[in-house]
Amino acid sequence: MLTDVSLLSAFLVGLLGGVHCVGMCGGIVAALSMGLPESQRHGAARWKYLLAYNLARISSYTLAGALLGGVGWLAAHWSGVHQLQLGLQVIAALFMVALGLYLGGWWQGLAQVERIGGRVWAGLEPLGRRFLPVRSPGQAFLLGLVWGWLPCGLVYSVLVWSVSTGSPLQGAALLFSFGLGTLPNLLAMGVAAGWLSARVREARTRQLAGLLVILFGLYSLFRLIP
Repeated sequence: MLTDVSLLSAFLVGLLGGVHCVGMCGGIVAALSMGLPESQRHGAARWKYLLAYNLARISSYTLAGALLGGVGWLAAHWSGVHQLQLGLQVIAALFMVALGLYLGGWWQGLAQVERIGGRVWAGLEPLGRRFLPVRSPGQAFLLGLVWGWLPCGLVYSVLVWSVSTGSPLQGAALLFSFGLGTLPNLLAMGVAAGWLSARVREARTRQLAGLLVILFGLYSLFRLIP
């Protein structure tokens, strides 16, 4: 069952995982920002594009969370056993620990998961190219919808978590909260690409974020102990 603590945790995972977001998506954000017409690269005009990209990206996350939450609901109801949902929650917590190790640079196992997801992205990327160069906020929104499916171990970890909710609505809420957590870093990246990229690539920053996410995963496991 999803709680306010779970939603806050998902938000914080997105926020702390920003070190990965900037490394993974920062180049995309910077390229999109620099690719805007000269008259749209500064001030309020730029913010319209950045918000459109990111609103669409979070919408894609939310849809994926609803779909995976629905899978969890079907699995739990078809099996008729509460133990299955409990098992999914354990797997989600373990994925969170794996994510923390990945963010901190101590283990690269989730990179393999991203490579698998890359096969899906290979089919979607040509669709995204149709919206380049971006010339309107509406076009930016459509591009962001595609961008939301970029292979990412961080997103996949939270998607596993959404399966454990056993509800499309709760799965959507979890991914929406996570998406909001990623928003500050990626908006900042669109405004101050060079400075932020340098800060988040520092080993100490990544290791601190990784350690905190590991603690979230261990806390989730502890809560499941009878």
